[in-house]
Amino acid sequence: MWACRLLHAGLSAAPRGRRAQSALTQLRGVLEEELEAIRGAGTWKSERVITSRQGPRIHVDGVSGGILNFCANNYLGLSSHPEVIQAGLQALEEFGAGLSSTRFICGTQSIHKDLEAKIARFHQREDAILYPSCFDANAGLFEALLTPQDAVLSDELNHASIIDGIRLCKAHKYRYRHLDVADLEAKLQEAQKHRLRLVATDGAFSMDGDIAPLQEICHLASRYGALVFVDECHATGFLGATGRGTDELLGVADQVTIINSTLGKALGGASGGYTTGPEPLVSLLRQRARPYLFSNSLPPAVAGCASKALDLLMESNAIVQSMAAKTQRFRRKMKAAGFTILGANHPICPVMLGDARLASCMADDMLKRGIFVIGFSYPVVPKNKARIRVQISAVHSEEDIDRCVEAFVEVGRLHGALP
Repeated sequence: MWACRLLHAGLSAAPRGRRAQSALTQLRGVLEEELEAIRGAGTWKSERVITSRQGPRIHVDGVSGGILNFCANNYLGLSSHPEVIQAGLQALEEFGAGLSSTRFICGTQSIHKDLEAKIARFHQREDAILYPSCFDANAGLFEALLTPQDAVLSDELNHASIIDGIRLCKAHKYRYRHLDVADLEAKLQEAQKHRLRLVATDGAFSMDGDIAPLQEICHLASRYGALVFVDECHATGFLGATGRGTDELLGVADQVTIINSTLGKALGGASGGYTTGPEPLVSLLRQRARPYLFSNSLPPAVAGCASKALDLLMESNAIVQSMAAKTQRFRRKMKAAGFTILGANHPICPVMLGDARLASCMADDMLKRGIFVIGFSYPVVPKNKARIRVQISAVHSEEDIDRCVEAFVEVGRLHGALP
C-alpha cells in the first residue's frame, strides 16, 4: 500500500516539476526578448565601476590613469571631505554600524534627533523627519497626508519618486504642463471643490536643469487656497544665497509649506532623505508614513556625515559661490563651442544631442579622453531628447572645466555633433 502511494506521489510530482521548469523557461524567454529590445534601441545602461573615493578625480576599473568626474551629484564636493569622513567615523565608533530596528521600536538615537533638528533649523521650518532616501520621503508623504477629499496638482515632469508617491495616495490627481502656470491656474480652479489642494513640484528639475517658477506658483496657491510642496533634491545646499534651495533663491521661503530633500547629493552624498515643514505634519508622518514605519533607521555614520556637511554649509557660503562661478564658466564655453545646453544657470548642464546612440557613443569616447560623463536616453528622458548630463562641482578647478569642454569639442566633431 505504502509503495503504491509513493509511486503515485512520484508520478504526480513529475508533471508539476516539468510545469515549473516550463514556466521558468518561458520567463527567461520573455526577459531576454525585453533585454534585447533595450539593447536594440541603444538605451542599454552599463555600470562603470569606480575603484576610488567619489570626487572630481576618480579611478575607473579597466581605464588607466585618473579620470575627471563630471556626472556626480557631488555638488559641493563634500562626499570625500576630510571633516565629513571623520564625522562619519566618529559616529560609527560612538553609535555603531546600525540599529537593526525601525525608528518607533528601538531605532531612534540622539544622532537622529539632532540631525532632524538641524535640518529644520537649516530650512527655517518647525520640524523634520528622516527617511532612508528621498524616494522614501516622497513615497511616504502623499499617502499619509491626502485623502479622497483632497487634490494634488503635479508638474508633468516631476521626478519619478513624486509621481510614484502620488500614485499611492487616494487624492484626486491633476497634472499640469511643465512650468506652465496658466495651466496650473486652470487646474486649481477645477480643484476648488476639494478639501485640501496641494501643488507638488520639483524645485530644480534633474534632467533639464530648469527651475520651477515658485513665485508664480506660490501666488496662485495663495489666491486659490492651496498648499505648496517642493522637492529640493537638486537644490539643497547650493541654490540660493546660503544654499537653502529654490525657495530662498526666489524669495518665497515663507510661502512653501513642505520641503522634501536628500542627504545623498550635496549634503555628504551617502544616503538618506527627509521631510521638513509644520510640526503637526511631521508628527502625522511618524504615525502613518509607511516607508518610515517599515524601514530601518538611517545608519549612524550616514547621519554623522550629513550633520557635518550641514555644519560646513552653515559656516560659510563661499563654497556655494565657487560652484556658481564654475557653472557659468562651463555653460558659457560650451555654448560658444556650438552646443545646446538646457537649464538656467544650474550646475546640471544637459548637453542636448537627440539621438540615444550618439549620446552613448560620445560618452564612451569622452571616457577614453579622461572625462567621466553618462548619456541619458529613454525612458529616463523623452524619446529623441537624449543628452549627456554634465554636473559641475565646487571642487572642479577651472582647468578641469576647460579640459572637459575641449574633450566635448573634439568628440563632438568626431561624431558630427559639431561642424
